[in-house]
Amino acid sequence: MPYAEKGMQIGLFGGSFNPAHAGHALVAEIALRRLALDQLWWIVTPGNPLKSTRELAPLAERIRLSEKIAQNPRIKVTAFEASHHIRYTADTLALVRAKNPGIDFVWIMGADSLRDFHRWQRWRQIVMTFPIAVIDRPGSTLSFLSSVVAKTFDYARVDEGDAPILARMRAPAWTFIHGPRSLLSSTEIRQAAKK
Repeated sequence: MPYAEKGMQIGLFGGSFNPAHAGHALVAEIALRRLALDQLWWIVTPGNPLKSTRELAPLAERIRLSEKIAQNPRIKVTAFEASHHIRYTADTLALVRAKNPGIDFVWIMGADSLRDFHRWQRWRQIVMTFPIAVIDRPGSTLSFLSSVVAKTFDYARVDEGDAPILARMRAPAWTFIHGPRSLLSSTEIRQAAKK
């Protein structure tokens, strides 16, 4: 886990990053700026329980490409889940909380992930652990409102203008952040590489 000091605001941006691309870097940069983060931990996961592992590149390769894409020195690329044998986000967040008292975290996800978020293992626990920032993605700007999570936790939605203090809020709290969007997709990049 990267080093952090008490009082910091840190974003947690997890994914398989298979492969990492400029769209991921854009989400990270928007999160750093709009959430007033001291750091963003780019967490490269060993795998995704909801996706096939057949097309998953080796972890070391995904880390290498993530480090190449994430140029901002406040972005810390890490893969600590692998060394702790963690498969589920709820367990990752519990570990982060236990090992980092006095630090304010916010979970960061693309709006495209919000659609299926209710299928994640212990998704309600995730929402109750740290505030969540949902970053706009192409094709997901309006559909996020119909997601199970958005409907279930509608009462906990925070105005986008309060994004800089989101990490200091008590969960459940979440916001949707509009901004520039990238059309890049890891799935489409893999499919193009096959051709």
